[in-house]
Amino acid sequence: MTISKWNERALRAAVLVLLGLGMTACHQRQDAVANDAGEVAAPADNVANAAMPGNDLEAQEEAKKSIIRADIEPSPTPTPPAGPVERTITFPPKGAQPDQAGMALLDALVADPVTALGGPITIWGHSDSSGSDASNLLASRHRAEAARDYLVGKGVAAARITIIPLGESRPIAPNRKLDGSDDPEGRARNRRVDIRVDLPKAAPVANP
Repeated sequence: MTISKWNERALRAAVLVLLGLGMTACHQRQDAVANDAGEVAAPADNVANAAMPGNDLEAQEEAKKSIIRADIEPSPTPTPPAGPVERTITFPPKGAQPDQAGMALLDALVADPVTALGGPITIWGHSDSSGSDASNLLASRHRAEAARDYLVGKGVAAARITIIPLGESRPIAPNRKLDGSDDPEGRARNRRVDIRVDLPKAAPVANP
């Protein structure tokens, strides 16, 4: 074999080796690209899964919602029991009729929910000490009757009302000052009627 033929064969062998190495490197690069694409696609799949019903985020939200029971309504705040209502109505000097302020108080008493329950009403009449005991007692009665008549005129049943005249016997302020002089402010407070509206009495329970 001549040297030229040997060189030709060696050159062919070298070319074949180089081609084989190139094909192997090409396959390795394709596999690497495929692996990279798979790793990049994985987060996209996770995002898609997170948006699907039944994923962890939606399950957490449903768990929070399930804590609130729609079939259970909050209990209402208990209403405190009603109690008796008391009012004091003052009268002008030597007056047997309430003034505008007194009538406004009587109107508020008529509108009070306790009055609407139908319980008994007691009116105590009072006077200052400017007259005799008899005249003061009579004046206190007239004031109590005036308050009763006003309530009756507003629709309150007269049978519910009891009048008790007390005259000057139960003052709530001094009629005179310590030096013996007249005390107009104290007398004005004593010319009054005290009204109390009680709750209805419970009906007796019949024995079986």
